[in-house]
Amino acid sequence: MGMTELHGKVAVVTGGSSGIGLATVELLLEAGAAVALCGRSAERLQQAEAGLRQRFPQARLLTATCDVLAPAQVQAFADAVQAELGPVSILVNNAGQGRVSTFADTSDEAWSEELRLKFFSVIYPTRAFLPQLQRMSATHGDAAIVCVNSLLAEQPEPHMVATSAARAGVHNLVRSLATEFATGAAPRVRVNGILIGLVESGQWRRRFDARGPELQGQDWRQWTADLAARKNIQLGRLGLPQEAARAIVFLATPLSSYTTGCHIDVSGGLSRHA
Repeated sequence: MGMTELHGKVAVVTGGSSGIGLATVELLLEAGAAVALCGRSAERLQQAEAGLRQRFPQARLLTATCDVLAPAQVQAFADAVQAELGPVSILVNNAGQGRVSTFADTSDEAWSEELRLKFFSVIYPTRAFLPQLQRMSATHGDAAIVCVNSLLAEQPEPHMVATSAARAGVHNLVRSLATEFATGAAPRVRVNGILIGLVESGQWRRRFDARGPELQGQDWRQWTADLAARKNIQLGRLGLPQEAARAIVFLATPLSSYTTGCHIDVSGGLSRHA
């Protein structure tokens, strides 16, 4: 994809201050897009913005603290993006990390919290930005939503029962939204997702730092290679945030103009499905 492929386009990335979200922001800026990113932590957003402005001094960039589970905040963010950058043609819904729990130890409150997080972190931004996406589709021919999901949607883990169930629901939601947004009188908006496996993150770094004394001799590469072997990841390592981001950018741009309602597997061969 050429550096100016997205020149003049506006993209939004929720959860954009670290990990896969931040890697996606960087790729979109490299491709010439104006980018708005949001997150809950003002401190993390400031760090991300400082780094981005250093790397991309000419970029049109907007950062905002926003809780994607607060619809009024999401709508205010959508209004601010349109006012400052213009109408959006790309929305990346990047939901939060998973919850480790079994059926036996997941309380009603934990179920409600996890289901609400996974569904409404997609529903509220999609609702707020859809009019802008439809307008851009009508005038420029392509607008897209990409949802960052997990392989748990197809391959649940018993120790992540609530997250697995919620991820499966979002997988289904992507398919439903893709159908609805491609039919009827309104301009078409494509909706796709990615299914990530084990991707390097702060969560995995913390587990590495907390490894037992018997593993203290192992460096990060050895430790993650052993983890990949235990998990039967065929490529023998964890994924990089940039690798997930590349799949997101493919689905977000006209590179995938004839693709909607689908998911790209970015799991290094962890998937046991054909």
